[in-house]
Amino acid sequence: MAAFPVPNPPINAGNVDDVQELRKNQPNIIPERFVRDITERPTLGRSLSASLSIMPSIDFFRLTRGNKEEILYEISRLAYACEKWGFFQLLSAIDGSFMESIEESTREFFMLPLEEKKKYALTPGTVQGYGQAFVFSEDQKLDWCNMLGLVIKPDFLRYSHLWPKRPANFSETVEEYSKEVRKVCQTMLKYIAIGLGLKGDVFEKMFGEAMQAVRINYYPPCSRPDLVLGLSPHSDGSALSVLHQSSGSPVGLQILKDDTWVPVNSMPYGLIMNIGDTMEVLTNGKYKSVEHRVVVDEERDRLSIASYYAPSHEVEISPMPQFVNQNNPRKFRSYNHGEYTAHYAANRLQGKKALDFAKI
Repeated sequence: MAAFPVPNPPINAGNVDDVQELRKNQPNIIPERFVRDITERPTLGRSLSASLSIMPSIDFFRLTRGNKEEILYEISRLAYACEKWGFFQLLSAIDGSFMESIEESTREFFMLPLEEKKKYALTPGTVQGYGQAFVFSEDQKLDWCNMLGLVIKPDFLRYSHLWPKRPANFSETVEEYSKEVRKVCQTMLKYIAIGLGLKGDVFEKMFGEAMQAVRINYYPPCSRPDLVLGLSPHSDGSALSVLHQSSGSPVGLQILKDDTWVPVNSMPYGLIMNIGDTMEVLTNGKYKSVEHRVVVDEERDRLSIASYYAPSHEVEISPMPQFVNQNNPRKFRSYNHGEYTAHYAANRLQGKKALDFAKI
């Protein structure tokens, strides 16, 4: 997420239909701007059993507080998950009360009248605020989603006027939840580093005052979920991403695994974490960011809170020397992370195309 002007700014948010209002006023009408080309349309109705049983899960409690054998076991599972999947379930990381409170508060925000939510409309040239992000042309296909994007850290990148005043506890709840997520990301980066054979504090020292942002997504029901996408295929520009899916929501997240879109559900009070583009560059492709998308449901809405953890904008990013050799030559150039953040925010979501910015 970017908090500063980008070279190819989004179009005026006022030109984009609000999907909640569309659903409310014309529940059986899907405007052409939301109808995907045939090649992009999702295949719905797949069984979840395979993805739930295969996707690795990491027990945060055993990883951080277990005995020596348990810790080593979880580190090995984490390394496997990062290299073979790029996604994993994280269990026992955040108290369920935090998850329940942020679900309640963010849902209450999305249920506010449109005029109230428009007070926090996306700021031109950024992806902070309420509406639809990554929209750059009048004929671009739109996602069946409303979102609220906010920068958490560092403070100077925050747009305080875009933090909703209603519901009354919204800002406090997001702040408290984000503090917990930040601790989780810092801890997981430590064990990811150890799993890579590096010192545990290597990423903490490298990242400086790490950037943290949140994207809160609301996906209304859709009468023709086979024609639309809740969120276009993309990989994340972050180092790590953390997804909390609200309890009782329909399964919407899908990841591209072995050229197949696999649906993913989270365990109760569990988180879904994934590797971002930044980590792919740092490991010279050993750990890869993975394309993912969101599909919607015909009858039920869906709420999710995605958090992103990335280096400070001033940090120079390049493949670490430990991962460059004759058999695995350097795949990415050096660049400033702020430049990549601006590039990412200045282009619509198109799979992993954003990473072309860094490729040699």
